[in-house]
Amino acid sequence: MPENSIEKYKILNRINSPDDLKKVKEEDMEALAAEVREFLIENVSRTGGHLASNLGVVELSLALHRVFSTPKDHIIFDVGHQSYVHKMITGRKDAFSDLRKPGGLSGFEKRAESEHDCFGTGHSSTSLSAAIGIAQADRLKGEKDRFTIAVVGDGAFTGGMIHEALNNCDPRLRLIIILNENEMSISKNIGHFAENLSRLRTTRGYIKTKRLTRRFLSRIPVIGKALSSFFILVKKAVKNAMYKSNYFEDMGLYYIGPIDGNDYSQIESALYNAKEQGENVVIHIKTQKGKGFAPAEADPSGYHSMACSGKTASGSLTFSEVFGRKLTEMAEKDKSICAITAAMCDGTGLCTFKDKHPDRFFDVGIAEPHALTFAAGLAAEGMKPVAAIYSTFLQRGYDNIIHDIALQELPVTLCIDRAGLNGADGATHHGIFDVAFLSEVPGMTIYAPVTANVLEMALEEAVSSGKPAAIRYASGRENSEIVKAFYSDIGIGKLGVRSDIKAEEKPDILIVTYGRIAAEALKAKAELDKEGKKCGIVLLEKLKPYGEAADNLRSYMPKEGGLVLFLEEEIRAGGMGMMLSDEMTRRGMLEGFVYKLLALDDNFAIPEKEETIFETAGVSAEYIIKECR
Repeated sequence: MPENSIEKYKILNRINSPDDLKKVKEEDMEALAAEVREFLIENVSRTGGHLASNLGVVELSLALHRVFSTPKDHIIFDVGHQSYVHKMITGRKDAFSDLRKPGGLSGFEKRAESEHDCFGTGHSSTSLSAAIGIAQADRLKGEKDRFTIAVVGDGAFTGGMIHEALNNCDPRLRLIIILNENEMSISKNIGHFAENLSRLRTTRGYIKTKRLTRRFLSRIPVIGKALSSFFILVKKAVKNAMYKSNYFEDMGLYYIGPIDGNDYSQIESALYNAKEQGENVVIHIKTQKGKGFAPAEADPSGYHSMACSGKTASGSLTFSEVFGRKLTEMAEKDKSICAITAAMCDGTGLCTFKDKHPDRFFDVGIAEPHALTFAAGLAAEGMKPVAAIYSTFLQRGYDNIIHDIALQELPVTLCIDRAGLNGADGATHHGIFDVAFLSEVPGMTIYAPVTANVLEMALEEAVSSGKPAAIRYASGRENSEIVKAFYSDIGIGKLGVRSDIKAEEKPDILIVTYGRIAAEALKAKAELDKEGKKCGIVLLEKLKPYGEAADNLRSYMPKEGGLVLFLEEEIRAGGMGMMLSDEMTRRGMLEGFVYKLLALDDNFAIPEKEETIFETAGVSAEYIIKECR
């Protein structure tokens, strides 16, 4: 079957827009849901992506587009990794062969991709704040017939922004919050009465009766509106007498649930009910991750984010696994070492630590600012906290790093996973700002290991330093070409710099770089050497203190009049190139040399079709050669 062919999907094949979905007979919705799941499994297994979460929200996504009308109405999926069905319904199912490929279909909602994506997503707990902003804009513009819907997973409720947003829900808005509970219960309303009441409140008969009763009471002369309001108060009093109110009702929101989010009829009825309320509504649904695909149902974490099929991994450990293993070993000897993650135990390699040292392992949920200040508190009392956080999510805790860690000179070690460019998930998941914002922080040491051994050495040095430190490393495994070029000799010695040239060799061109982009520098060097331009590369293992890095470079400087090229897959402003060249200039080290900075120059590196992510960012081997020429 051709890669994009969907002829076998008899119902799905006819749907190219939400209007087409509305024409599907209600008795065919179950069959359509089955086709959608089959399509997801087939395509995501081939391209990679988030499978389990999307299988869980099939019925919800279909019901949302049957009950509401985008782009007039607005639907925001928190994080956005569960928006695949939404994309299929809104005319993008034929693009799934290029899902998460450069220039292809984004794995998250993206405003530039479709008018049906009202807000760009990628990070957790942002949807409700954005939804309130959109709904307020509609109110201010007099758009009274539009609804804004935020679909929020229970995990996002561990993030503080959701609760800040709930505290700012204006009762004048037409806001519907879908709480999708698929892992842990946060509901107080458990038991048969709550379930039966929820079932009653989502039936068509109940909704119709309630609407007619309100209309009848409000039309009674003089006392109608007062009587209708009194009726609502009595109803709430009776309900609260029989079972307690919950968090959402205490916040002034109308609550429906919990209901089975994988039962299409229930979820559609609940959405119609929410439209009728005339106030902000929370619909609490329970869904099963991986629904309809037995392996994903049994192991939803394993099928949360899948790699492309057909790719085989090498036998070596990933950097995350190396970090987790080494920290666990260190904690065996040092009882003051603690590990902290923000809902990323698997992703950061800390699950072994969790099993071996459960009392010193802390998963704080999706709450990076709290994780960092919590680490500072541990450090203030003599512990040695190590916080493992993805680079893109560390951005959320910038103030905490400055105010709570660095200003107090507390020995917190930041292990920054997924550093550098991210070709699959794109701009929302690039780790391209950490060097720049950490370089500005006084007293912060920054390591950039590119092999497993150097990562282990950096971790030992950072934890024992008694100072704030950051260790940044990319996803995946060490690059064999980098290992061969810079680490072929026995022993590593002191952390600092590595080079593929001998000190005092005086090349024509010196490339100063760090991390996995050294592989691009090696490709460029091979071409430049063919042209008769002697090129050397210095690989920095330790970026900051920049004075120390500058001293380590003295013996590797090129011939007088030669070129020094500072190369990185980071943002140029405030990055290694800018900071190190400034340090070297102040020391007089660049007098008589030409120097250039090659990095991301004021752009987010949004992938283009048929390009590598390094080409998109303008830092590939071809760009290096061009700059050197």
